[in-house]
Amino acid sequence: MEAAHTHDHAHGHDDHAHHPTGLMRWVTTTNHKDIGTLYLLFSLTMFFIGGLLAFGIRAELFQPGLQYWEPEFFNQLTTMHGLIMVFGAIMPAFVGFANWQIPMMIGAPDMAFARMNNWSFWLLPPAAILLVSSFFVPGGAPAAGWTIYAPLSTQMGPGMDLGIFALHIMGASSIMGSINIVTTILNMRAPGMTLMKMPLFVWTWLITAYLLIAVMPVLAGAITMVLTDRHFGTNFFNAAGGGDPVMFQHIFWFFGHPEVYIMILPAFGIVSQVIPAFARKPLFGYASMVYATSSIAILSFIVWAHHMFTTGMPAAGQLFFMFATMLIAVPTGVKVFNWIATMWKGSMTFETPMLFACGFLFVFSMGGFTGLVCAITPIDIQIQDTYYVVAHFHYVLVAGSLFAIFSGTYFWLPKWTGHMYSETLGKAHFWLSIVFFNITFFPMHFLGLAGMPRRIPDYAMQFTDFNMIASIGALGFGLAQLLFVAAIVKCARGGEKAPANPWEGADTLEWTLPSPAPYHSFVTPPVIK
Repeated sequence: MEAAHTHDHAHGHDDHAHHPTGLMRWVTTTNHKDIGTLYLLFSLTMFFIGGLLAFGIRAELFQPGLQYWEPEFFNQLTTMHGLIMVFGAIMPAFVGFANWQIPMMIGAPDMAFARMNNWSFWLLPPAAILLVSSFFVPGGAPAAGWTIYAPLSTQMGPGMDLGIFALHIMGASSIMGSINIVTTILNMRAPGMTLMKMPLFVWTWLITAYLLIAVMPVLAGAITMVLTDRHFGTNFFNAAGGGDPVMFQHIFWFFGHPEVYIMILPAFGIVSQVIPAFARKPLFGYASMVYATSSIAILSFIVWAHHMFTTGMPAAGQLFFMFATMLIAVPTGVKVFNWIATMWKGSMTFETPMLFACGFLFVFSMGGFTGLVCAITPIDIQIQDTYYVVAHFHYVLVAGSLFAIFSGTYFWLPKWTGHMYSETLGKAHFWLSIVFFNITFFPMHFLGLAGMPRRIPDYAMQFTDFNMIASIGALGFGLAQLLFVAAIVKCARGGEKAPANPWEGADTLEWTLPSPAPYHSFVTPPVIK
């Protein structure tokens, strides 16, 4: 009896040792919910850093002439804004959603590799520090555009090396996270949950994770070749030594095009959870949505050179990439029509998550159409590297990925925190965001069609008015995001207690599936009969 008591006591002590509190809980946690939270907070931080750089860009472009920055520093701003938003804000946010939601949606106790999950996250802050600190080394941050094209990237100062190292680390994090997600989804679903019964968010992430595993090593290869060109005397991209700078573009975009689908597929998944919930009816055409997502992923590998129509490709190559690109519009259209059909005759209400989902539909469709315009070779040759392209990808990435992230955040905040967010703050955030977003980026279509080149700190007089409008819009859009932070902080601190299913009538799987719930989840698992 005494021995048993001692054993109990030791076990109790041991148990305490394995549940650290305070800071150590966050550093050592293997809980998918904690790690999801860390990813989301990291991404929010990077979102605001990237936003400050965008302010710097728009301040300079408010008027023609050089106001604030040297051209070199302006190029550092555009490059770092792109890298930080893509690798620091959008991607980690979606991984945060994956960590939080996937185990609960498939009825798994946690992610398959819980410790690797912790490691995947903690690679990101050092990488972010490396990236941002490149501003403070001699020569400053990388200034070759977020695409780090050779030969520019082979000629820059040590900031480029820091950027390459940061990208390597972030890529390793992505690969580990993806292996974890694939393994979790394929091996840890609850009994009876076949693949074709999974929530669409889980499907989109399964496909996204495969894309990441396929293309992250390609990016690693491209930037390693840049590194060896810079320091070890190779001539991969140096024409004088028999290399080819255009080869860099081929390798980069073979990563870069699937990458843009990596940034939109999880957004499709979130919207596919939100719309059925607020339309109070199941998703229209579930199977067709799964097949559409898969075909988008497969097609994403055969369109990379549509970024390169002006590099002197043979006409046959241009035609192939043009038609392959247009083909992607088909599954994407299937998805949009399915979302609209889901809303058709539904009992819709328009809380903040639904507003952002509808905003996503409207503005993402516009971005898709301008993408189709860019896909037409002769038109693309005219608008290549103009503000039309900038308008196109911001419509897809801000109004696509980012609005979906906002939608998902408001949708699941009650589940994550146990409290309801402020609907007033949420709706103000939505309306200000969508209005200022369009004020910022819609005029850029006109600037691009009129021939204003991108990544340039100065411009001809005739572009002044549209640039002023865009800069004012950018300031409004940036300030509107403070409402998002306010809504999150207010929700996390307390407020109205959230019911088990805050969206009445929204019997989407993740609200009703049993989640083996850790200490800070408020959902009581229902009994499965």
